[in-house]
Amino acid sequence: MKRLSLLLFAGFIIVGCRNNSEETDGTVPQEEAAAARDTMETAQIDIQPVSHASAVIKWNNTTIYVDPVGGAEAYAEKDSADIVLITDIHGDHLNPETLGNLKIGNVMIIAPQAVKDQLPDSLATKVRVMNNGEKRNELGFSIEAIPMYNLREEAKQFHPKGRGNGYVLENEGKRLYIAGDTEDIPEMRNLKDIDIALVPMNLPYTMPVEKAAEAVIEFGPDKVYPYHFRGQDGKADVNRFKQLVNEGNDDVEVILANWYPEDAQE
Repeated sequence: MKRLSLLLFAGFIIVGCRNNSEETDGTVPQEEAAAARDTMETAQIDIQPVSHASAVIKWNNTTIYVDPVGGAEAYAEKDSADIVLITDIHGDHLNPETLGNLKIGNVMIIAPQAVKDQLPDSLATKVRVMNNGEKRNELGFSIEAIPMYNLREEAKQFHPKGRGNGYVLENEGKRLYIAGDTEDIPEMRNLKDIDIALVPMNLPYTMPVEKAAEAVIEFGPDKVYPYHFRGQDGKADVNRFKQLVNEGNDDVEVILANWYPEDAQE
């Protein structure tokens, strides 16, 4: 009987505390939760173009280097890398000298086998090879290697299927797609729930603006950055890309960032 009385007394205290908390705190917890959600949605991922295919991605407290080339001086004002992603073997994606001079220490490099084969032993030992379709978890991120390749017969020699990787990164429900050098392949068109996409468009190496727009309209990311858009005949018309995407799917926000800062200095 004493045990029952104590339990009932404790229950009254707990209920009283809850009621008191609700009376004094009002809607503050809900407001704080809403603010936290807004911060996550608007400030979680920061895309920092370096040049062409190279970028630094700030994702909360994690810094990701994508295809770092152009010399270590291009990264002197950037936060040091926590993860390095490399998509392919071509010089606008892979530069062993830049990697070596970045002094990345024990930072992991994620890359396809073809990239590892091009690196000196001092860097190759840092590489974790990912093949198309593979997934791994690093620093709280899910990373999936997405195929990247050419479809047009006249371009298949540039990027054969299976050699290079695009990547989908996911953290806390947010998904970022880095396409790499690719055309509008089925693996791109079939993507789901992408928050931010980096999509190339240059000839003859990747795809024309119209095909890039068609693919983006189909998989419908929340935001898309045209990048890697300088080809043999100059830069692709990214304003035309934006127009086509807006006409086909106005839910997609097209962001025209400065991927060629060196041109502005000329």
